[in-house]
Amino acid sequence: MDKQDTSGSPSLPTVNVAVLGATGSIGTATIDVLHHLDRIDETKTWNLWAASGHRNVQLLGELAGQFKCPPHQIVLSDPKSATEFAAGSTLANTQIKTGAEALVEIASAPEVDVVVAAIVGRAGLESTLAAIESGKRVALANKETLVVAGSLVQATLSNMASSGSRAEVLPVDSEHSAIFQCLGDKERGSASENTCKPRKLILTASGGPFRNASIRQMQDATPELALNHPTWDMGPKITIDSATMMNKALEVIEARWLFDIPAESIEVVVHPQSIIHSMVEFEDGSVMAQMSPPDMRLPIQYALTYPRRLACETPALDRTRQWDLTLQPVDRERFPALELGFEVARVGGTAGSVVNAANEEAVGLFLEGKIRFTDIVPACRRALEHHHFEPQPSLTRLLELDRWARAEVRKQYAT
Repeated sequence: MDKQDTSGSPSLPTVNVAVLGATGSIGTATIDVLHHLDRIDETKTWNLWAASGHRNVQLLGELAGQFKCPPHQIVLSDPKSATEFAAGSTLANTQIKTGAEALVEIASAPEVDVVVAAIVGRAGLESTLAAIESGKRVALANKETLVVAGSLVQATLSNMASSGSRAEVLPVDSEHSAIFQCLGDKERGSASENTCKPRKLILTASGGPFRNASIRQMQDATPELALNHPTWDMGPKITIDSATMMNKALEVIEARWLFDIPAESIEVVVHPQSIIHSMVEFEDGSVMAQMSPPDMRLPIQYALTYPRRLACETPALDRTRQWDLTLQPVDRERFPALELGFEVARVGGTAGSVVNAANEEAVGLFLEGKIRFTDIVPACRRALEHHHFEPQPSLTRLLELDRWARAEVRKQYAT
């Protein structure tokens, strides 16, 4: 149902949203959600206040041009692309900037209510921390922020809460959104003594394109095969992570910090249909699951509108047909990334920064045809074992180790 004509009535309150990583799959889906919410939400107006991209000038211009009120700021991380965008832009009163400092500026802007953190990789860390420190709601699609600096994010949120800030981090990843929904408000801070506590968080994994492949087949896998995901349409880096199951390893680490639960209380199962997005097992043995067809607009919208649930433009689960909902254990011999993820979740400290950076570098080398698919996880393991572990690192130290791990992986495969 569309909004009613409110002419002559007081204006509806506006929710200003900054989408960092607007040209990726999460970013473009978020733009769809904002249009939808602005049509159907009878209590608020939804506005794209700022957006960022890397080099996709054409798409970023198209997305920004869809709104009646163009964004106040556009940021491109690539300076050449920013110059190109500015030269061809027809967006009136839109500031066009470049660089990591501009992302932090957007995330900190007092006009912004919600920051959608959808920049791929470690590059989204500083802007996400800036948004939290500025008291924003962060709709987190960038799992690497918690993988690299989970303890810092957790400490920052705690400090902000003690000072009366309403800063919060809500998950956009479908798996963590599912857990968030299953836990509900009671298990997120307002639980009474009689509340049944979660025993296990159970993350589901599609299994990726190599779910049934042998180790030999994976050794010979090309980037084209690895990028052929059976369920989700994602960017190349996250698609390769799904193929190695490093994506699920990173999600284990993310869940450990997001829900403040030990690694031993997290499990992973393979669910090829991607209908059950994750489950929570409670102390009394009950298991709650969140189910829906695979469409990222639902978790994105829930992170934006929480605690409200509004009609969403996602397909309904077809209950007129038979569904086979399969749950399978993970073969950790074929997918060693998962064991690595649990190890990092257990020890915390500098381990996440090193493994995340090593993985980003190794995935890049694989996509360039310089290493084999099965070299990716061992490269991460070697970087982890060769670094000097620190349990309570500063942000500066985490960023130093990020650079070191990338160089370490490149050195491993230097020709």
